[in-house]
Amino acid sequence: MSSDDRSQPTLWDSDAADGVSPWKPAAGRSDDTTARAQNLHPPKAEGLVEQMLAKANLQKALQRVERNGGAPGIDGMTAKELRSFLHANWARIAERLTRGTYKPQPTRRVEIPKASGGKRALGVPTVLDRFIQQAMLQVLTPIFDPDFSEMSFGFRPRRSAHMAVEQARAFISDGYGVVVDIDLDSFFDRVNHDALMSKVYRRVGDEAMLKLVRAYLNAGVMVQGLKVSTTEGTPQGGPLSPLLANIMLDDLDKELERRSHHFVRYADDISIYVRSERAGERVFEGVSSFIERRLKLKVNRAKSAVALATKRGLLGFFFFRRNGEVKVRIDPKARRALKDRIRRLTSRSWGISTTRRIAILNRFIRGWCAYFALADTPSVFAELDEWLRHRLRQVTWKQWKRLRTKMRMLQRHGIPRQKAWEWANTRKGTWRISGSAVLQRALPNAYWSGAGLVGFVESYGRIRKVWRTA
Repeated sequence: MSSDDRSQPTLWDSDAADGVSPWKPAAGRSDDTTARAQNLHPPKAEGLVEQMLAKANLQKALQRVERNGGAPGIDGMTAKELRSFLHANWARIAERLTRGTYKPQPTRRVEIPKASGGKRALGVPTVLDRFIQQAMLQVLTPIFDPDFSEMSFGFRPRRSAHMAVEQARAFISDGYGVVVDIDLDSFFDRVNHDALMSKVYRRVGDEAMLKLVRAYLNAGVMVQGLKVSTTEGTPQGGPLSPLLANIMLDDLDKELERRSHHFVRYADDISIYVRSERAGERVFEGVSSFIERRLKLKVNRAKSAVALATKRGLLGFFFFRRNGEVKVRIDPKARRALKDRIRRLTSRSWGISTTRRIAILNRFIRGWCAYFALADTPSVFAELDEWLRHRLRQVTWKQWKRLRTKMRMLQRHGIPRQKAWEWANTRKGTWRISGSAVLQRALPNAYWSGAGLVGFVESYGRIRKVWRTA
């Protein structure tokens, strides 16, 4: 890229044209894994840093980072501040990237709770490094993704968790009713850098790009103000990490294909479907040996299992049989997590207006249902609606506070004076009152619909209808 290109201010203008993608669209994938396996020595990609620094690619990366937002890294810069920073500093940064001398900043260590208990460590890169990683990702994905396995669904273009669940459902329907559920112990923290770089080197011949990938692996993390070096692992939190994880596990996918296994992989979640528990035990030992000896990773045998496919969850879902068909239901752990979130959003101590609370609830419910509408259990969504309205009646009763207010509001909502007086004076707890006939009569389902509450059933129905007619 010329110096004129690096310094041109319109590169960061919000109305700049996206231009033409610097790479050709990836060819359609073939289901013929044998043909892909025969391509053992594809040509290495060159000139990748130049493609990364192309205007169209950078503009696309910037828009993606701004749209995603996210927390700032160790320098405190936000996504909203990135564009103006690039206006002033991009020429210097681009020169270092071209020469292979750019040094990423350490990530900021944060911990988030895991659904299974404990905490997951994340590394939050600076917004500048997120931008550069996104630009790298857009160039590297077309190189690696077309050769990934058809059974790899995590963090890939035109792939989703729903597709993984549907594929698993198909395997179970075909008679592969036992699952070998393999859990990799702290996968993102244990990836061997040399092993990963050797896999990247198979397809990438651009020395500056290889140096940049290695630099991000070795960037380190800031823990309580001190930089801790990283000699292994791909820190979760940056755009590049999921691609590197798929590159690392692609050899496992190829080995499973070579052994003609029926499997589904979503990032580090690996499920292999077989016909019997005896076959499952044999597959578990063989695959675990490959993972630990060839990939230098560790299998968590305490969390891994060979079991009936209907007894193990997959990406927030469980399988069950009804009238000879394999159906999908929501993982009980996902339902518990949902209720915990709803409890926080309907906390009686959170002093916000009902209108504002319902708007927040609607946004959350729509997003939750967009994922879990895959479940074939509409009754569960009806139960969640009933429980949610129970919570909202409890909040409303708490907001009325004083005896006179309760009595007046009950009468306003159609409760006779004597009955309103009795319930306004009751000593029963708020949860019991919120489930009582009198409060359900005063604040019926139609009241909440009129207040704008979307609810689970309505969201579920809309999404399923779109899927049916798509």
